[in-house]
Amino acid sequence: MSGQNRFVSPFHRPQFVAAAAPAGKAKLTHPGKAILAGGIAGGIEICITFPTEYVKTQLQLDEKANPPKYKGIVDCVKQTVNSHGVRGLYRGLSSLLYGSIPKAAVRFGVFEFLSNKMRDETGKLDSKRGFFCGLGAGVAEAVFVVCPMETVKVKFIHDQTSANPKYKGFFHGVREIIRVEGLKGTYQGLTATVLKQGSNQAIRFYVMTSLRNWYKGDDPNKAINPMITGLFGAVAGAASVFGNTPLDVIKTRMQGLEAHKYKSTLDCAVKIMKHEGPMAFYKGTVPRLGRVCMDVAIVFIIYEEVVKVLNIVWKTD
Repeated sequence: MSGQNRFVSPFHRPQFVAAAAPAGKAKLTHPGKAILAGGIAGGIEICITFPTEYVKTQLQLDEKANPPKYKGIVDCVKQTVNSHGVRGLYRGLSSLLYGSIPKAAVRFGVFEFLSNKMRDETGKLDSKRGFFCGLGAGVAEAVFVVCPMETVKVKFIHDQTSANPKYKGFFHGVREIIRVEGLKGTYQGLTATVLKQGSNQAIRFYVMTSLRNWYKGDDPNKAINPMITGLFGAVAGAASVFGNTPLDVIKTRMQGLEAHKYKSTLDCAVKIMKHEGPMAFYKGTVPRLGRVCMDVAIVFIIYEEVVKVLNIVWKTD
C-alpha cells in the first residue's frame, strides 16, 4: 500500500498543487497605488480622447429650441476646424486635464479602498459588491472633482460659440466664473453629476468585475492580457453610455452658460422633454459612445499596467 502511494504521488502531486493554488487569497491593490496609477491613467487618456468629448458637448448644447447650428458630427468638426483650426477641437482641454488626473485618482483610490473592505475571505469581489464599490467611487469623484471641473469645461466650450469669447484661459476662466457667480458657479448641476458619475462607475465596475471573475475562473490571481483588459473596458464603457446618456445630457445643460433657464435638475429634464422631445436625451450618443469605449479601455489598460510596475517598486504587503 505504501509502495503504491509512493508510486502515484509523483504523478498526482503537480495536479494537486495546481488545483490547490487557486484557493489562495487574491492579491489586493493598496489604495495609495490605486491613486497614483489612476492619476497617471486619467492624464494620458484625456489627451487622446478629448476631441470626441468636445464634439459630444457641442451637439448637446446645440438645442432644437433654436435653429440648429450643426447638422451632425462631421459638420461640427468641419465648422470648428474652419473657424478655429484643429486646435479648436482641444478648446477646454486644460480644464478637463486638470480634472482628469485627480478624478481617476479618486475613482480608483476609493474603489480599491471600498473593495478591499468588501471582498470575501479568498479576496474575491463579486459583481454585486463591485457595483456598490463603483457607485461609491463615482459619487466621490463627482463631489470632489468632476462637478467643478466639468462645469468649467462646459462653460469654456460653450464660450467659444459666442461672438466674443470672454475666457482667455483656464485660470482666467475660473477666476471670472467665481467673480461673477461665486463658488456655486463651479458647482452647477451637482445632483445630475452625482447621478451620472455614480451610475457610470457602478455600471462600469459591475461589468468589469463580472468579466474579470468570468475570465479568471477559480484562479483569482490569473494574469489578464492588456488587450483583454481593454476589450472588457470597452464593453463596460458601452454599457454605461446606454445606461446613463440622458443624465449626461441633463448635466451638460445644467452646466452650460444658459443654465439659468433651469430651476433644478428635474426642471431641466421636464423642459427638454417638453420642448425637444425624448430623443433629445440621447443627443451626442454616437460621439460619446466612441469616446467612452476608448476612454474606459485605455484607462483600465494603463491603470493595470502601472499597478504591475508599482507592485515591483513599491512593496506594501
